[in-house]
Amino acid sequence: WARTVPCPNPACRADMPLMKTFQLSTKANNRHWTKPVVNRDTGEISFTIQKTNEGVPMARTVVRGGKGATCLTCNGVVTHAYIREQSTKMGGNMGEKMTAIAAEGDRKRIFVSPTAEHVEIAKNANPNKRSIPSQKMPPTAYKVSGRGYGVTHWRQLFTKRQLTALTAFSDLIPEVRDLIIKHGASDEYADAVCTYLALAIGRLVDSCSSYCTWHNIDDIVAHVFGRQAIPMVWDFAEANPFSRSSQNWIKQVNWITQVLERISAGVSIGQVRQADASTTIHADKGPVIVTDPPYYDNISYAELSDFFYVWLRPILRDIYPNLFAGMLVPIQEEMISAPRFGADARERFEYLMNKTLRLIRERATGDYPSSIFYAYKQREESRKGKTSTGWETMLTALVNANFRIVGTWPMRTERTAGLKDNVNALASSVVLVCRPRPEDAPMASRRQFIADLKREMPARLAQLDSVVAPADREQSAIGPGMEIYSRYSRVETLGGRPVTVGEALALINNSIQEYDDREEGYFDPSTRFCMAFLKQFGWGDGDYGTAHGLAQAKNVVIETLRDDHRLLTAGGGAVRLHPPDAYAPDGDAGALVPSTAWAAYHRMAWHFGSHPDAQRHAGAASTARDMPADLFDSVRRLEQALYAYYDRRGDARQARQFNALGAEWDRITIEKDKPAPEGEQTRLLRR
Repeated sequence: WARTVPCPNPACRADMPLMKTFQLSTKANNRHWTKPVVNRDTGEISFTIQKTNEGVPMARTVVRGGKGATCLTCNGVVTHAYIREQSTKMGGNMGEKMTAIAAEGDRKRIFVSPTAEHVEIAKNANPNKRSIPSQKMPPTAYKVSGRGYGVTHWRQLFTKRQLTALTAFSDLIPEVRDLIIKHGASDEYADAVCTYLALAIGRLVDSCSSYCTWHNIDDIVAHVFGRQAIPMVWDFAEANPFSRSSQNWIKQVNWITQVLERISAGVSIGQVRQADASTTIHADKGPVIVTDPPYYDNISYAELSDFFYVWLRPILRDIYPNLFAGMLVPIQEEMISAPRFGADARERFEYLMNKTLRLIRERATGDYPSSIFYAYKQREESRKGKTSTGWETMLTALVNANFRIVGTWPMRTERTAGLKDNVNALASSVVLVCRPRPEDAPMASRRQFIADLKREMPARLAQLDSVVAPADREQSAIGPGMEIYSRYSRVETLGGRPVTVGEALALINNSIQEYDDREEGYFDPSTRFCMAFLKQFGWGDGDYGTAHGLAQAKNVVIETLRDDHRLLTAGGGAVRLHPPDAYAPDGDAGALVPSTAWAAYHRMAWHFGSHPDAQRHAGAASTARDMPADLFDSVRRLEQALYAYYDRRGDARQARQFNALGAEWDRITIEKDKPAPEGEQTRLLRR
């Protein structure tokens, strides 16, 4: 479906489809797109399915920013302000137009052109009006982008057909409960089954909304919460809950049952209480504390929870009357820094976080560390590499609560398939490992803190580089630095002013960068040249004179790099590094046994860019067996160094390509140390 608004051109007035893409599938054997066909007499637009070889997909009709949207009928351009104005008018002028149907086929999608009958069936859906959520969105729900386009109630995030399906499933759950009891089960058992079915309803709500998108790489419907917000979706996908493919009802139930099958039942008795963390801890003494606190202003938990709550409340309020007493989730006590708390939002968050952590510190024991999960990047790219407010606030609260931070370790908690390709996102949560700081902890000067960093950080960073992936390394690397800072009761300048956590993080990051700069000195001269060239010219052409100067500085010769090591091309006054895909084993750059860290890295990384999952590790390991141990170690160092460089620059796309091996280094090492296959053994013996 595509959302539409009327064209403002008096001679046109056609409904303008607002489309981000016309591409339906980018799979090599199934490339299709939907082609708009304009009836010049009536101004009506219909859509017909095209294979990619039958034409080039049209460009998007709606873009971000001030450019707005283009009318397919008259080519007129409107602004986003006009789209908002039309969608918020009394009655609303924003409509919907069906653009394609994706059907189940034999191991691939079949794409069908929509007909008037298809549209009529969708429009005539008849949901149970008494079961449709009636709740309005809070006026402060700024994480729901649709609010700027006339969306004021939660029900507006769903089509009539989606509302029909969701109300039908929801209305059946009380009947399920009655049937379970009728067949002799206890009330408690019936309540448990209905609770799990309600969770499946919640998953279905996330997959059956008009804010779901079509993923044309995998040919599936993508759910609403790809991130911690509900962004505006111009062309959306409507999933069929009765299909056998993506986002159907049975798939949602299966997710719940898979969890239940893995739960260790009967081992111990758990207690769950809903309480205010800043005033209540239920453990008596010496608890092992593991917590996942709110992320400053990053997630509006309560407001976004309403998306699910309005559906769960009618199903579960009789089973859990205390939890579902309100029409919406309570938001005033929430511990986040949100605009609804006004100018004092940050101060309020810091006060409550400090209060909570002090309470935890009072109960924590020195026998076990306390663990705090914090999936938050410590640098904000929009602030040119400055320490993020969220991290600084959390660390400050921990130090003020008399905790000593002894580690910041990555733990894989996120599905990497859900991370955006163009975002340099963490694939893990970071665990802040803390212990109570002794009451008699000494003070330190700023100079002493810097001296401690210089003395202790190199060995700690070298240890980290052997166990964490490049994407997680910088986050993990602040742990050793914060351990030094927080071991003291106070760090202050010569003038007696306290060194803040923000200043300490800046000094720690400087220490990390100094270490990285020194690391470059460990590489062979050819690799140092390639690194310098890449930083200056990327994968494009550099003029020969500049390249020659770089080569002299690194004590290498351009012609040797070209002819013997095959790392680059040179001619016509230009020099260019071989691109990563040139390092295929049968390619010019990949034909030689690697003798430089640069070639060794790209030979190994090629397998991750070009092979199916099952062959990636074996291919990289096979390449690694060709090289001496010190060169294998240099590959890991090189990837870390290049990732750190581009990460500091805020260049997410470049940084991501230098993370593939590090994330799987342990598995590659295990494969490398296995006996080589027979054919490979023969080849190695010949060499």
